[in-house]
Amino acid sequence: MAGADSPTAALQRRDLCARGIRLAGKMRADVVNLLDAYAERQGLDASASVAAVEGVPPAAVERWDEQTGTQRLLENLAAYRAFRALLAQMLEEHREQLGEADAALGRALAAVLLQVSAFAYHLEELLRLESRGPRGDEEEEEEDGPPPRPHGLFEQKLRGLGVLRELAQWAVRSARDLRQLAKPSPAAGSATGPAESP
Repeated sequence: MAGADSPTAALQRRDLCARGIRLAGKMRADVVNLLDAYAERQGLDASASVAAVEGVPPAAVERWDEQTGTQRLLENLAAYRAFRALLAQMLEEHREQLGEADAALGRALAAVLLQVSAFAYHLEELLRLESRGPRGDEEEEEEDGPPPRPHGLFEQKLRGLGVLRELAQWAVRSARDLRQLAKPSPAAGSATGPAESP
């Protein structure tokens, strides 16, 4: 895919990746702040053990360095679309439970939801650029309906903690993926590099 890159496309990709890395860094900082505030306001221990959140792929990945640029982008996009739906649900639950009683937390959740939506759009732009290569079909996968709601209030709170934690991890992974994608590719098939640590 990268073999047929024009210098303009390569420059455009590097620019989009650099902007994406900055967006991911800002998003992670905001999510970490929100995580602390969320845990405190919900009366939770920030280090509480939380089960994997249904509908969100884990940020950790085996054989990370073997993934192609398109695979990285598709996995990132699927994750952020899932986060968009989960955060929208969290915001709705927050409004139902607290209304204006905790407006600051609601605003912080809404701001992170906006960042996630903007980042998903940014990834779509990158995917469009990548798919100008041999094939022009983008795998458009929208969320299939809202995620299932947890049953009790405590489960909702714990799920929210898990969502924010995993989102912070995804922001780190996204920055790594974009750094990898921004590297000039000498040949279409070479995915390994000696200095691979983020």
